[in-house]
Amino acid sequence: MAIFVTLDNGVPADAAARDPRERRCYEFLDRLGVPYRRADHEAANTMELCREIEKSLGCPICKNLLLTNRQQTDFYLLLMEGDKVFKTKYLSKALGCARLSFASDEQMEQLVDITPGSLSVLGLMNDPEKKVRLVIDKPVLEQPEIGFHPCLNTSTLAVSMADFREKILPALGHEPTVVELPTEPDAP
Repeated sequence: MAIFVTLDNGVPADAAARDPRERRCYEFLDRLGVPYRRADHEAANTMELCREIEKSLGCPICKNLLLTNRQQTDFYLLLMEGDKVFKTKYLSKALGCARLSFASDEQMEQLVDITPGSLSVLGLMNDPEKKVRLVIDKPVLEQPEIGFHPCLNTSTLAVSMADFREKILPALGHEPTVVELPTEPDAP
């Protein structure tokens, strides 16, 4: 499946006409002095579409999953490699919690002000009460760059891992829990 992508650096020229959630992301990154490459594209709400964008951007785009415990009292934003299969039992075990499931669309909007298909680590800037715990699969942190949406799935940003670790994560104020999820779907 082909997706039309245009590449640029920094804030889009038409930023004032863009969704307020997206504009807040650009303002956040600019305040931090984080340079980024930007790919504008058709809505990309699946990893299959994101793979096409990865080719143009030259950077892996991480999979973002908003999860909750059975009681829906604890919430987790998981960042993992886009091509890795997610198995809830491995993450539940790594976090020492009951079986996790996907949070609802309504919970996503309420907690991080993002609509389904656009989930991004940058949504944590909309969670000042820290209701969502950030969890990162270790291989994501081993990449030289990381790609994610600016809270809207019609653009994707690429930032250096150094800026992600040293500037973005501290500014978000959500200390990440690093886990190592199995690469094979049926690994022990």
